[in-house]
This record gives sequence, structure tokens and C-alpha cells, in this order.
Amino acid sequence: MKKSSALITGITGFAGSFLAEELLKHGYKVSGTVYNNEPTDNITAIKKDLQLVALDILKAEKCRRVIKKIKPDYIFHLAAIASVGQSFQLERLTFKINFEGTLNLLDAARDNSGLKKFIFIGSAECYGIFEPKGKTLTEKQPFNPVSPYGVSKVAAELLTKYYTLHYHLPTGIARPFNHSGPRQNEHFVIPAFARQIALIETGRQGPVIQVGDLTPERDLSDVRDIVTGYRLIAEKGESGEVYQLSSGRAVSIKKVLDTLLKLSDKTIKVKTDKERLRKVDIPILRGSNRKAVQKLGFRLRYGLEDTLKDTLNYWRNQLAKTY
Repeated sequence: MKKSSALITGITGFAGSFLAEELLKHGYKVSGTVYNNEPTDNITAIKKDLQLVALDILKAEKCRRVIKKIKPDYIFHLAAIASVGQSFQLERLTFKINFEGTLNLLDAARDNSGLKKFIFIGSAECYGIFEPKGKTLTEKQPFNPVSPYGVSKVAAELLTKYYTLHYHLPTGIARPFNHSGPRQNEHFVIPAFARQIALIETGRQGPVIQVGDLTPERDLSDVRDIVTGYRLIAEKGESGEVYQLSSGRAVSIKKVLDTLLKLSDKTIKVKTDKERLRKVDIPILRGSNRKAVQKLGFRLRYGLEDTLKDTLNYWRNQLAKTY
């Protein structure tokens, strides 16, 4: 029986590398795009099992050539500027990569007659500020993004729906809420905390952790559960449908920090760094995963403490390599 083939844009990234592992484990032939000789550390263990191809997703003709050559059954589009915080400093680049890059890939996918599904990875950041602020969100919640990242993801998601409606391109849209785990870089809150704790444990940082606003509450899942959701959308999702991937619970960033601090035997003080505060932030984000559970069989295997423990150990190991 012929293996299903998948192309992952952004395969060397945080979620991309875990998705590659997930697909290989389920018998897929996996290819991935790499931008300008970017580091491949995240896929070292599986690199021999992958077909890697250089691609700048802003080059439309190259996107066409790559997809025509690989002829994947599934395209998982993860390549993006993915940090909300960074998107404020890189506004124009965020809009260009996250929207125009998606446009180039959708257009290239149209020429792949054997394509079973194009999976676009959206974001719960598309919801932005809403009332009442503590409600559990569903896929029907109106968009109101408050960051360049959120705006770019709304635009790219609507573009994906347009290609389904007008060109009958088979698509699936994932709308994940916050997720973390090993390999995520320090531009995100959990690895930012974990890395600082690991630095303090090795004596390379004083016993003070620098933090931003600890009051926001986020729906946090493990990246390994989220990428399983991506695979399920490809295999079981209806074309053009949106599926939220979330835990259904909101936890404060303060609780996340407190849990991480308890995993260390060091006494660590907490200090607010004004540079880490955002101009606009969403107070609470919590999403229903009912549709994904009922339609796809999505379920969570990792608890928050598992994610935090594994992330902290990842940074301990990373820093040990450079000590």
C-alpha cells in the first residue's frame, strides 16, 4: 500500500518538528521546507527520514516548482512569524510572510491535482478582545485581532476559505490556542521562564527572574497534542471547516511561573521588566475543543505539569551543551 505523503512548511520549527515526528510515526512519507539554511537542530533525530527542500515562501514561482516536484497528498502550512510579541517590532514583515506566503502556497497547491488537503494553521489570537472577557470561545466567535500577528492570521485564514469557495481547493483550518513544550524558543512566555530558571541553576544568571504581565490567563496545551490535532484535521476534517485545538481551561501566567519555580531547588525572586509588557494584551483566552473532540476524536494526553517539566528539562539540557 502506497504511503500518504505530506509536505510541511516550517518543518525545522517548534511545532513543525513535532508534526514531522507525528506523521512519520503514523506511516507518512514526510517532506519539509527549509528557509535559507536555517538551523535543523530540532529535526536532527529524524533528518535521515525526511526529504528537505530549500524554499522562501515569498517566491511564488519557487513554491509552484517545489509542490509540483513533491506532489504531496497533504500540505501542512506552518511557516510564519509566530511570535505575537515579535510581530509588534516586525509589523510589515509579519503581514508579508504570514499573508503573502500563504497566498503563494495556496496558489501553488491549486496546480497539484492529487492534493487531498491543504491544512492552514491559524491562531486563537484572531479573536483578540471580546466581551464578556471570561467566556469560553467557539469556532463561531467573531474576529477582533489586536496584534499584527493576529491580523495576519485572520487575513490568511480568510484567504484559505476563499480558495476553498472559489477554486474548490480541499482545505482544513486549525485554530490552535496557546501551546508549548520542548524546542519552543525564548520569545514565548513558558520557554522564556524555563530558560531563565536553567540559567540561574547553572549560575549564569543571578537569582532573579525577569517577567512581564503575569495576570493574563491562557488556554495552554502541549505541542505534542496540538500536532496530533493537525494530523486529525488532515485525515478526518471536512474541507473548509475550522477546528479549535485547545484544552478548554484557562490558567494564569502567574500559576505557570509558580509551577515552574517549584520544579527548581533554587530560591528565585521575581521582578517585572517593563520591556516585556505589551501595549495591548488579551486578558483571558479559553476555547472549547468540543468540535475537534466530537468530529475528529481529538484528546489531550499531556497535562500542564508534564509540559512545564519537559520544557524546563529541555532548557537544562540545551544550556548544559554550552556550559
